[in-house]
Amino acid sequence: MGKNSISPMTYMSTNTNRTYPTYASYILLILIASMITNSQTTTPQQSRPRVREAGITVGILPTGPLNAITDVSGVLVGHTTIVRGDNIRTGVTAILPHSGNLFREKVPAAIFVGNGFGKLMGSTQVNELGEIETPILLTATLSVPQVADAILGYMLSLPGNQDVQSVNAVVAETNDGYLNDIRGRHITADDVVSAIKSARSGAVDEGAVGAGTGTVAFGFKGGIGTSSRKLPPNLGGYTIGVLVQSNFGGVLTINGAPVGKELGSYYLKNELARNGQTPPSENSPDGSIIIVVATDAPVDSRNLQRMAARTMGGLARAGSAGSNGSGDYAIAFSTAPENRITSPSPAQRNNPRDRKALHNDAMSPLFLAVIEATEEAIYNSLFKARTTSGKGHTVEALPLDRTIEILRKHGLMTVGP
Repeated sequence: MGKNSISPMTYMSTNTNRTYPTYASYILLILIASMITNSQTTTPQQSRPRVREAGITVGILPTGPLNAITDVSGVLVGHTTIVRGDNIRTGVTAILPHSGNLFREKVPAAIFVGNGFGKLMGSTQVNELGEIETPILLTATLSVPQVADAILGYMLSLPGNQDVQSVNAVVAETNDGYLNDIRGRHITADDVVSAIKSARSGAVDEGAVGAGTGTVAFGFKGGIGTSSRKLPPNLGGYTIGVLVQSNFGGVLTINGAPVGKELGSYYLKNELARNGQTPPSENSPDGSIIIVVATDAPVDSRNLQRMAARTMGGLARAGSAGSNGSGDYAIAFSTAPENRITSPSPAQRNNPRDRKALHNDAMSPLFLAVIEATEEAIYNSLFKARTTSGKGHTVEALPLDRTIEILRKHGLMTVGP
């Protein structure tokens, strides 16, 4: 509206002491309804518990205060969730190793490929140089180029980057095409920048949010999940945090219990029945998972690669089938301030860098922490996700009452009604 405009709602006609909205008022109401329909929204529903809130303890190591990747000091997470009409269920999740200019203060990093059926942009340079120089963005498969371009624009615009001519954007993806109009490529540069700028410390939204809005795991609604582990002082006192974008399949297993099998929803169920005479299972093992690992331990890129590899242990514990069509990737980085990587001046270029790094012998507790946090993050992605409909399909949330009943039967509940 121009500065001299009067709100349409002020135009009212009267007749026999009754007021009626004019045409302009109806137009305003239509515009408001349209904005509500097309805005980035999540429908308020009854909250679902995280795994530990439901009385399930995963592993032996203690968690951090939030049991989230943001327990690692300095790590920020932001989401843009896009839900529009009947067919758009997608989004972006941003993970920032620190709040500064990542190009000027890079962090040690590595990427591990469990199965390379995916489009993880930026991975070769990360593994070649052992560092990450942008926020890590998770999104939908066909939106990787748009998201990468948005990161480039964001990074080039930062103060101090005026002369930068090369940026290695790190963008990972899973395919949300079952619930989302993935071919429409609905994610915009504004969506990406919003996820980055809204990134914060503290509790992390989980379930059908951000890059997990349209994902499916084990035939149930998947999404974003997170968990952390805090090593005791005698093991270094380090924190390890994990965040996942779950969109894969197999036979859901929780703390060793065959939950997927007992729920009657698992990969190859139909193929194994009646000598394979029934139609193929709808429970596909394909789709991918992205696992992001953060630690405050002073770990170099070589041992970060080893930590990233251990995520596959957590993935296996959760029941992944490790299928041909599932791109299984892990991105690991260290936030240790003393190990941030800055560009040397010409006079310093030939001087050795002074960095601290844990010995190989100190790594085993961190490896276990990665395995446990990955496993629990996957469970949290399922526990927090709600039933979602899109593109003519409905994916049910994991039935928590039945799941807890199965775990109780196997003696795996730590508390309960």
